Amino acid sequence: MLVNSFSLCYHNKLILAPMVRVGTLPMRLLALDYGADIVYCEELIDLKMLQCKRVVNEVLSTVDFVAPDDRVVFRTCKREQSRVIFQMGTSDAERALAVARLVENDVAGIDVNMGCPKEYSTKGGMGAALLSDPDKIEKILSTLVKGTHRPVTCKIRILSSLEDTLSLVKRIERTGIAAIAVHGRKREERPQHPVSCEAIRAIAETLSIPVIANGGSHDHIQEYLDIEDFRQATAASSVMVARAAMWNPSIFLKEGLRPLEEVMQKYIRYAVQYDNHYTNTKYCLCQMLREQLESPQGKLLHAAQSSQEICEAFGLGAFYEETTRELDARRAELLARTPEEAADPAQDTSDVIKMAVKFDRRAYSPQITPKMCLLEWCRREKLAQPVYETVQRPLDRLFCSVVTVAEQKYQSTLWDKSKKLAEQAAAIVCLRSLGLPEGRLGEVSTSLHKRKWEAPDQDPGGPRAQEPAMPGELCKKPFVALGSGKESSLEGW
Repeated sequence: MLVNSFSLCYHNKLILAPMVRVGTLPMRLLALDYGADIVYCEELIDLKMLQCKRVVNEVLSTVDFVAPDDRVVFRTCKREQSRVIFQMGTSDAERALAVARLVENDVAGIDVNMGCPKEYSTKGGMGAALLSDPDKIEKILSTLVKGTHRPVTCKIRILSSLEDTLSLVKRIERTGIAAIAVHGRKREERPQHPVSCEAIRAIAETLSIPVIANGGSHDHIQEYLDIEDFRQATAASSVMVARAAMWNPSIFLKEGLRPLEEVMQKYIRYAVQYDNHYTNTKYCLCQMLREQLESPQGKLLHAAQSSQEICEAFGLGAFYEETTRELDARRAELLARTPEEAADPAQDTSDVIKMAVKFDRRAYSPQITPKMCLLEWCRREKLAQPVYETVQRPLDRLFCSVVTVAEQKYQSTLWDKSKKLAEQAAAIVCLRSLGLPEGRLGEVSTSLHKRKWEAPDQDPGGPRAQEPAMPGELCKKPFVALGSGKESSLEGW
């Protein structure tokens, strides 16, 4: 039997399961704090990862894998490097190996998802769809074992018969993988169906490699001691916890569950420190609150539209401000060392009107933004539509935009987290310079209310919704990453 070289041990471990939208860096670090030995990232699709560029984020002290649309697909840090498992969704051996080689120096192990029954995973022949193609399973795992320096594992579900399941896992073991995680339900079963401890036990007694038991949150695991009971019931080497950890990550703590308020505040602190997108932070907190979503705090969380508002809802407003100042200071220090990277988006800045402004969405109507006001004014004045030119700074991946209106350029001197926010700031500079309304709360522009306008910025942490393009949108210039020499695709309003 082939054995890949590795140092990570899968015996007698408490493991945070891969969970879509939940297994991002803040949750993984929180699970480690509370006693998890190994943490899995959420399933990430091979095709998406292969579009990513590895970026060292010196401001956050992280390694980011960044998609062409500038969304951070996977973020990790040194703290978890020896204990984080990268789980991919794949249906192709060569693509899987390419992804493994892309991330292997930043993670402790590589896992292939062969158990997810959801359509987003199975429609491309990934996840549980692989269970019906043992030849493909063998090729993917064998290729990974031979081609990467990290331990390779996979996560499966049980098949319709125990005989078929045992036949499959024995074939999987022969590929040389380090361990196998088994969700004790069939592909068509859901959490309300009982988990089959007997099937997991049979697998554990058949194989010589570690078997990781999964699927016990609904029936078996409500507190720390239940994890060991589940391990003994399945005869597994280790236990992987999903929903029970999502509800309260302190499930891994020997001393018992911590109060939810304390856990959520600790999670929020990590989310702010590592610049987690607020929509992802909000989603994870909602999973923790569950039946308390209708409480006063739950309603504040539901209404929050930024990381700052989430912090304020949990009494962490001062922490947010302090952390933001620290990150800004670190960013300024790094820029001082590399002044050439602080380049201005405008080639010639002599005729650019500048102001230090930012777009704070809380100060504007959800249906009206400065860009809309500027476009409407240009139409009324029969001027050419505003043209935005946006650049991204490599050091901290912040954006700055210049808008040209009637041959005059306008720019905010403050760099922002997204292309959209930078463009809104540039529009504000133009409108204020011209003494025009910018759409702030309390301002009235009847012509704008008659139109169907843009929604607030979409979540860059998840699939982007299709946004309506305004007439003439395609005349906008694409943003350019400074130093890259390459153009990126246009983003919507």
